Amino acid sequence: MRFNISKKSYWKFLKEINFVGLKSIFFISSLVYFCIYFFDNFDKISFDINLEKSGINLSLSFLFCLLSIYLNAYAWKYIVKWFGKEFESNNLVSFYVLTNSLKYVPGGIWHFVERFNFIRKISNPQIALYSTLIEPYFMLSGSFLLASLGIIFSPLYSFLILPLVFLNRKLIYVVLKRLGSLKGRVFEVLRLPNSKDQFEKRINIISFFPAKALLLEIGFVLSKFIGFYICLNTFNTSNPLDIKFLLVMFSLSWTLGLVVPTAPGGVGVFEACFLFFVGSKIPHNTILVSLIYFRVISTSADLFLSFPFFIRKLFKRI
Repeated sequence: MRFNISKKSYWKFLKEINFVGLKSIFFISSLVYFCIYFFDNFDKISFDINLEKSGINLSLSFLFCLLSIYLNAYAWKYIVKWFGKEFESNNLVSFYVLTNSLKYVPGGIWHFVERFNFIRKISNPQIALYSTLIEPYFMLSGSFLLASLGIIFSPLYSFLILPLVFLNRKLIYVVLKRLGSLKGRVFEVLRLPNSKDQFEKRINIISFFPAKALLLEIGFVLSKFIGFYICLNTFNTSNPLDIKFLLVMFSLSWTLGLVVPTAPGGVGVFEACFLFFVGSKIPHNTILVSLIYFRVISTSADLFLSFPFFIRKLFKRI
């Protein structure tokens, strides 16, 4: 009896925690940390680059960022197929690519809304909702799997494999229900119920484990990392770089940027976390310049591919 009372008190305490407020505090703290770091090293930073010498590297970084968006789009296509909807064309991939930059729009849900509406027209609302809602969890699982390579530094990194345990036909609804509570605003905007009965009636998962979608999400994170690593190598002139360490820290930092919805596209959070994790292993001016250039390149890739979508939306309003 005493155990039940303490257990109820524990869950009541968890429910009373304002996680949205904590995420906002984390986002603001990350921005402050990055700004302090930036202005403290401002006199050491130089954004001048020799385009003849570095232009090819920066162009390669941009191409890998473009590739990462397409890998992410194909991963979403296979997530939708895993939920039981087959597509004969690549319209799904194209639409994902076109709407990717909506993650930067205030609110952080408009890319979900556009993709939901697109799938609903050719399928049912449940496949549209759940395939869109679960996609960030696939990204998280893929990036955590890469970060778990840090087990060579510490056994604690093995815990990062845990999200994969839930990525199967038997347990996926547990994840979806939790995501639904975190993304409650999505349900409010779309006016959809989130029940297990609806899930089981309208979703027909075709295999136990979504291997193709997960592999593509891993490829997505790896492509992002390669784009960043090229930037870092461009501005690094002295210290040899440990690629395994950088991959682990990049994956962790990118994941933290992903799970903080207040940060559009992980802006500020990813940079601050990477600075914190890497510390003094790389010169401060090298890290800062690399992070800023990579953010510009990565965002430019999103906007470049989404430009036709915004033009189409603009002409519809005129």
